[in-house]
Amino acid sequence: MSPDEQRQRLNRFEAAHRESGLAVTLQRRAVFEAILARVDHPTADQVCEAVRERLPQISRMTVYRILATLVWLGLICRICHLGSAARFDPKIHQHHHLVCLDCGGIIDLEEQRLNQIQLPDVRRHGFEITDYHIHFRGRCAQCREESKIPRPHRLAVGRVRIPRKRTSTPN
Repeated sequence: MSPDEQRQRLNRFEAAHRESGLAVTLQRRAVFEAILARVDHPTADQVCEAVRERLPQISRMTVYRILATLVWLGLICRICHLGSAARFDPKIHQHHHLVCLDCGGIIDLEEQRLNQIQLPDVRRHGFEITDYHIHFRGRCAQCREESKIPRPHRLAVGRVRIPRKRTSTPN
């Protein structure tokens, strides 16, 4: 994110707090800045760890509450996919993700064609679609490369030699 974009996002952060009547606290600003500085879609615990470098006394619960507030204000997005902890994304515009099944990494995918898909008619279910994100699952380049490197634990798995039972008795 360029310094100009970061300044604009911080201005939006302050404006959203004023509009909602919330105070701009040092803790809220530190959490927001920690997310803006990242592109890896951190978990709440990763955000907490980063913020503690600046504010060592901040509690995990405070960070969780601030993240929920930032999502409510529309300043960040909460990304959820099955089998994973919620992750947080500073990008609030429509975009999609590549999710690595090995390391859990998430990569932004800016593909305009995906933003123009025709949404299904879900009225018969009494449901209203307000947003969508597409998650493509697979393996990232680093995990694919690492799987080519033989490792002792990988070689041993499934290759345990089990002695066969003898069917005849020796002479």
